Amino acid sequence: MTRSHPPTLFTLVTRTLREECQLEPGSKLLLALSGGGDSMALLHVLSSLRTKLNFQLTALAVDHGLRAQAAQELNLAEAFAGQLGVHLTREKIQLHAGSNLQARAREARYRLLRQELDAQQADFLVTAHHADDRAETVLERLLRGAGPRGLAVLAPQDGDLLRPMIRADKPAVLSHLARHRIPFSNDPSNIDPRFLRVRIRNELLPLLRELSPGIAGHLNALADQLIAGPLPVILDAGGQPLLLGRSQLDQIQRAKRLGRSSLSLRLRGDTEVRLDAASDQLESAKPLARLKKRKKSDRA
Repeated sequence: MTRSHPPTLFTLVTRTLREECQLEPGSKLLLALSGGGDSMALLHVLSSLRTKLNFQLTALAVDHGLRAQAAQELNLAEAFAGQLGVHLTREKIQLHAGSNLQARAREARYRLLRQELDAQQADFLVTAHHADDRAETVLERLLRGAGPRGLAVLAPQDGDLLRPMIRADKPAVLSHLARHRIPFSNDPSNIDPRFLRVRIRNELLPLLRELSPGIAGHLNALADQLIAGPLPVILDAGGQPLLLGRSQLDQIQRAKRLGRSSLSLRLRGDTEVRLDAASDQLESAKPLARLKKRKKSDRA
């Protein structure tokens, strides 16, 4: 049955936390909250999932001292967190304008987040990166000449860092914000063309989408494959490699994450194969029966 609507942000975050993040019952999560749409959407989702998934949630918001409006934006974030029953800690630092501003701001922010993680004895630091952020990061690394290791970016889990929204694209986030009427602020630096990331987001990615509408998904799949390591080589009964597409590779990786012993894949040419998920060995293969189209008289 074909899905009529894409999965909600609740569904995507729940699936990622359960399948790809080693989140144990009773875990303590610290969310990096900026007041922007992405982190406010994730705050809303995580606050709703606390009981269902049995975890504790707090948040930290950082004012970088670069804009007078930042304090008002964090007031909005603090008020919304209060409505959701999430304790928010606020910190302020003073950065000076100059070169590498975004990199310096990120370094200072993560330093404070790490300090707060230790102070609260929390288990995981959580950020609101989504799939479009990941696609932008891959492109940015490519433009800077990164190799395979440098392109293996923004995994759903990296040690004690979780990105539970990484399987959601930007439209899913915007849809959640609108559906639940979540307040958020817009940082003007996100549209400042002086920053390479902004030009990738507003110029390069739209052009690539004209050429390949699924480019963001392709870039995310590339990062996944580089994180996972060498792709499995599965041989058919004649000893020849099976040609697997991205969908089949994704199914194999998911089966391994879930600890499944075997799985079935449908290949081109109407063939179904069954694999041992642990060893990537072929268990069986059989042709699929083609469904004949019924005549109009049969459907009447």
